[in-house]
Amino acid sequence: MEKIFSEAGIKLVKVDLKTKSVLNPKLYFLLPKLKKIILKYHIQVIHAHTRVTQFVGQMLSSPELPLVTTCHGFFKPRFFRRLFPCWGQKVIAISPAVYDHLRRDFSVSQTNIALVPSGIDLSEFIVINDQDRVFQRKQLNVPEDVVVLGMIARLSDVKGQDILIEAMREVVVPGPKVHLLIAGEGKMEPKLRAMVKQYQLDDHISFYSVASRTLDLLAALDILVVPSRMEGLGLSILEAQAAAVPVVASRVGGIVSLIEDQKTGFLAEPGNSRDLAKVLINVISREDRGKSVGLSGRDFVIKAKFLEKMIEETERVYYEVIGKK
Repeated sequence: MEKIFSEAGIKLVKVDLKTKSVLNPKLYFLLPKLKKIILKYHIQVIHAHTRVTQFVGQMLSSPELPLVTTCHGFFKPRFFRRLFPCWGQKVIAISPAVYDHLRRDFSVSQTNIALVPSGIDLSEFIVINDQDRVFQRKQLNVPEDVVVLGMIARLSDVKGQDILIEAMREVVVPGPKVHLLIAGEGKMEPKLRAMVKQYQLDDHISFYSVASRTLDLLAALDILVVPSRMEGLGLSILEAQAAAVPVVASRVGGIVSLIEDQKTGFLAEPGNSRDLAKVLINVISREDRGKSVGLSGRDFVIKAKFLEKMIEETERVYYEVIGKK
C-alpha cells in the first residue's frame, strides 16, 4: 500500500513493529522514536488495528492523545488480554457479532464501542463478463469447461480450508467437472497440501499466493466459498458480492449480517463439511439460481453503502474522542 499512500499525499513512516508478542523488548525501545513522530506531525489520534499496535498505542496515549482501536474478529479472553485490554477510549466493532463479543467476553462498556462495518470501494468491482472469465482462467491455467470454486484467505485453521477440502471429496463426484482455487499463504499450507494428496484431489485443487487485486481472482470464479469457523465480517464476501459472484459461506459471526440465505448468498453449517458439500452441489446444479443470487448480492452491497458509512462513522469516532463536533 506504500505507493498508494504516497500518491494520495499521505505521510507514511515505517517502524519495525513486526512481532506477535507484546512482551518483545523492541516495542519498548521504539517508544521514544514514536513519541518524536507524534510531536513532529502533531498527531491528535492514534488508531490501532492489531493486538501489538493496540498495546503500543495504549502506552503512547493520554487524555490529550486518545487511542482508537478496531476489533476485526474474535479473541480468547486470556488472562493477559483481560488484565491489559488496551481497547482505547473507543473501540470499533466491524459487525454486530464482534460488537456482542466485546460486550460479552471483555465487558467493554456499550458507550465505548462504535459499530462500524467495514466497506469496500465498489468502483473497483464490476460484474464479470464471459470474456474476462475466459481470459483470467487462461492466466491461472484453469480449464474453461469446469465449474470453478475459489477461496481467498490466509491459510489458517480459523478460515476452514480443511473443511472445504473435505467437502470437495463429495463435490467432485456427481455432475459437472469442478476445480477449486485456494488463494492465500500461511502456516496451514503443508497440512492442506497433504490433505489434497491424501484424498487424491490434485487434479481438482490448485494453490495460489494472494492476488494483488482480488478482482483478478474473482474473475475466474463461478462461486466464492468462505467456510470459516469464525469470521468478524468477511471482506472477501463483500468483494464477491460487488462483482456479482455467488457466495457459499458458513452461518457464523459477521457473515450472517452480509448473507441472507438463498437471497444474497448461500449459508452452510459451520465446521460441517457434508452440509457444505450439499449446499455447493445444489448451487452448482442450479447455475441460473446461482447467477440470480449473485446479482442480488451486488444489489445488496450497492444499497448498503458500506464504504460511505465506514468513512463517515470513523470520522465521527475521531471527532468524538478529541472532543470536537
